[in-house]
Amino acid sequence: MRVEPIGGTLGAIIHDVDLTDLDDRTFDLVYEAWLDHLVVFFRGQQLDPAAHVAFARRFGELEVHPLTEKLDDAHPEVTLLHSDRGGRADVWHSDVPFLPTPPKAAVLRYLRGPDVGGDTMWSNQLAAFEAMSEPMQQFLTGLTAIHTAWSQGRPDMQAEHPVVRTHPETGRRSLYVNRLFTTSIPQLHPLESQGLLAQLYTWAEQPEFTCRWAWRDGDVAIWDNRATMHYAIGDYTSERVMQRVTVIGDEPAGDEARWPHHGKVALSAASAMHRPR
Repeated sequence: MRVEPIGGTLGAIIHDVDLTDLDDRTFDLVYEAWLDHLVVFFRGQQLDPAAHVAFARRFGELEVHPLTEKLDDAHPEVTLLHSDRGGRADVWHSDVPFLPTPPKAAVLRYLRGPDVGGDTMWSNQLAAFEAMSEPMQQFLTGLTAIHTAWSQGRPDMQAEHPVVRTHPETGRRSLYVNRLFTTSIPQLHPLESQGLLAQLYTWAEQPEFTCRWAWRDGDVAIWDNRATMHYAIGDYTSERVMQRVTVIGDEPAGDEARWPHHGKVALSAASAMHRPR
C-alpha cells in the first residue's frame, strides 16, 4: 500500500489496495491514512452494492438517510446520487448536520459521468480553524449554530451544534458551519448572525484549504464528514451517477456556549435562502 498526497492541506490517493479484499492490518493503515488526510481516494475498484456496504460498515454503523433516493429495497443504506434527479450539491456543505448525530464518514462510489467536468472539491475545516487569529478562535468556541434541512424542504428537521467542534479521535478542533444547512448563530442578533456566517463561509472556502478530484470509472472516495466540507462542481450537462454509503457519527462536541440565545432560535427557511453568500 502506498499513500500519495494530492493537496497541501488534505487529500491522498491510496494505491495498491483492493477494497473487496482487505485484511485487518491493511484496513488499519487505510483508516490511519484517512484520519491523517481527511479524504482518501482509490482508483480502479470493483465494488458492487453489497461490497460497498460491507466495506463502509468497517468504519461503523451505517445510516439510512432520511431524505435521499435509495438504490433499492435490498440496499437501503446506499443513496443514489443522480444528477438529473436532484443529485447535485454545488454548494459547500458537510452532510446532514441537521441531525443530532451527523455522519462520521461517507464512502462514495463513482458509476458514470461526463467526459470532462463534474469534479468534487473538499475543504479542510481543521486547517480553517487553526489558521484563524486567537481572538476569533476564542469568540467562536463560545457559540453554537442551528442547522436545518430547509434546502431539502424540511425546515422542521434541525439540530444545534457547536460552531467549533472537537474531533473525537484526534482531539483537533474544526470550524463546523456551512452554506447549505447552517441558518443562524442563536447567541447573536439575526443580522449579526448573518454577517458572521457570511464571513465564516468565505474564510472556510479559501482555496488554500481545499483539494480537487477528477473522477474516473471505478473511483471510490472516503471523507471525514466531521472535519471537512465538500462541493460537487456543476460544470457539466450530461448525467452523473454515484452511490454513497454514510457512517453514523456521534454528537458533535465542543465548548459550552458562553451566552444564552438572543431570541429567535433559527432563521426561517425564507430568510435562510436570502442569507449572504
